[in-house]
Amino acid sequence: MAFICATGKHRKPGRVKRATAQAAGVAALTTTGVIGTLAASPALAAEHTVEQTGLTPVLTASDDLAEHIDAQAVAQQRIAEHEAAEKAAAVRAKEARAAKARAAREAERKRLNAFVAPIAHSYVSTGYKASSSLWSSGSHTGIDFHAMTGTPVHAVGVGTVVSTGWGGAYGNQIVLRMADGMYTQYGHLSSIGVTVGQQVTAGQQIGLSGATGNATGPHLHFEARTGPDYGSDVDPLAYLRGHGVNV
Repeated sequence: MAFICATGKHRKPGRVKRATAQAAGVAALTTTGVIGTLAASPALAAEHTVEQTGLTPVLTASDDLAEHIDAQAVAQQRIAEHEAAEKAAAVRAKEARAAKARAAREAERKRLNAFVAPIAHSYVSTGYKASSSLWSSGSHTGIDFHAMTGTPVHAVGVGTVVSTGWGGAYGNQIVLRMADGMYTQYGHLSSIGVTVGQQVTAGQQIGLSGATGNATGPHLHFEARTGPDYGSDVDPLAYLRGHGVNV
């Protein structure tokens, strides 16, 4: 029997076998994403760039996601700033309304508390409680302001007309209920310019002075009262001065 001894050399695979192996390798690399095309040259296959390894799409996706998150954060920040600005504007508007309401209340308070003299640029010719036989009570129940017939007579403050017309010894008279609950009376008028129930303001003309009723000459008889009728009089000078009128 004859034996054939190995020489230690291996025969190279055939051309067809080598081509088959190369094709299989290329296909494997393509499947794993190492290379993107079978047309890559051996040189490029040896030096795979980032684009060829498939890393670029991953990095690009990560960058896009980060930019999207940043954009959302910016949008949310702007929304928060807008909401904060709206809240601040609402607070300012509320404060402005409150300030306006306070100013209106203060103006109304001042208007209600504003008082003037019943005759402008005049003086008291006869004082309160002056004694004389001219008055049935024996003393003066008000004060007299010097005034010629036809001089404008003004409401001393905010009030409501409760009585007008003939008042006996007072002649033509007007009685007002004041905003503070007191009453004021204007006597010896030559003309009456208001009606019962009418609202009047401080300084509003309500009539003209005269000498009607029990009077020795033209003047304005003025009283301050706790009620609408005769006999409830108080010191009219103290009343007017208590409301800031310089008489």
